[in-house]
Amino acid sequence: MADLKLTHVAKTYGGSVEVLKNIDLDIQTGELIVFVGPSGCGKSTLLRMIAGLESITSGSLEIDGQVVNDVPPAQRGIAMVFQSYALYPHMTVRDNMSFALKLAKKTPAEIDAAVTKAAKTLQLEDYLDRLPKALSGGQRQRVAIGRSIVRDPKVYLFDEPLSNLDAALRVATRIEIAQLKESMPDSTMIYVTHDQVEAMTLATRIVVLANKGIAQVGTPLELYERPENEFVAQFIGSPAMNLLPGTITKTGSKTTIALDSGGTAISAVPTQASDKGLSVNVGVRPEDLVATKDKPIFEGTVNFTEALGEVTILYFDQTEQGGAVIGKLPGIHGDLRGTTVRLAAVPEKVQIFHKGKSLWYR
Repeated sequence: MADLKLTHVAKTYGGSVEVLKNIDLDIQTGELIVFVGPSGCGKSTLLRMIAGLESITSGSLEIDGQVVNDVPPAQRGIAMVFQSYALYPHMTVRDNMSFALKLAKKTPAEIDAAVTKAAKTLQLEDYLDRLPKALSGGQRQRVAIGRSIVRDPKVYLFDEPLSNLDAALRVATRIEIAQLKESMPDSTMIYVTHDQVEAMTLATRIVVLANKGIAQVGTPLELYERPENEFVAQFIGSPAMNLLPGTITKTGSKTTIALDSGGTAISAVPTQASDKGLSVNVGVRPEDLVATKDKPIFEGTVNFTEALGEVTILYFDQTEQGGAVIGKLPGIHGDLRGTTVRLAAVPEKVQIFHKGKSLWYR
């Protein structure tokens, strides 16, 4: 398969509308890289630049050490799976999967072997003679993936492939994609999604895009447990991480922060003596808050609850010192609306941010 390297890549439309700038990224053979970010951040544009469907304004894209900025899409060794499936409605599954191979002048024996192998991998053997209209959404997406597999590309590109599926099909197809990647360990895959669950469960590494560039690159757990900045902290995880303003009162391996809301936070983020008195934001995820009778990190009145069975999500009234706070407690807690709840957090789970950046990465 292939290594990819993007160096100072930028995209501008009309000479003035800047979409992406200074994108530096190394992707190793066998990785499944997921691009995530808010709508309009440029993740699909970046994918299309890699595919050759969008030109690169500046910078370079290398595949296996070769600069491919001016190489046509068909010659890059890349296969792309679109969210719309893009199947030929008048062709059977077999013909859809074999079409590119016929254009490449492959022999009938080669085509049959490639289609049979891909159909077996994707459990499509029983559907090869059906038209797309006779398939479910998940089966159509598998056909679109199979059409890519038969070409044996260097790199697979997925542009929000599950967005057109309902919730149940999305889960099933996500598992199938994960199993497909396990069966093709040397395949390099790049996947665009707005779904955090897809990103967290599929990715070798996640690339978070924001403000025309890369906010952070890391494994799913690295982004979840050690976000480099407030944007990643609040973008990764649902509900989003709470940010509570406060001031550092004690430094060292265990840092104490007096919160503007009146609570106290203890964090394992190491700080220096010069940090005492520093105005910071304390970050704690809703699932890392626990009910307590002792001195809390937060005390407030529950404004609304969502009982989801395995967890109960608590929404607190907006505070004058900061934004609304959200808690997530395991199990069913009945209707806590209107009650006062005291919450504490494990120090190892508490993040500290100064001017938007984590003190872990000073």
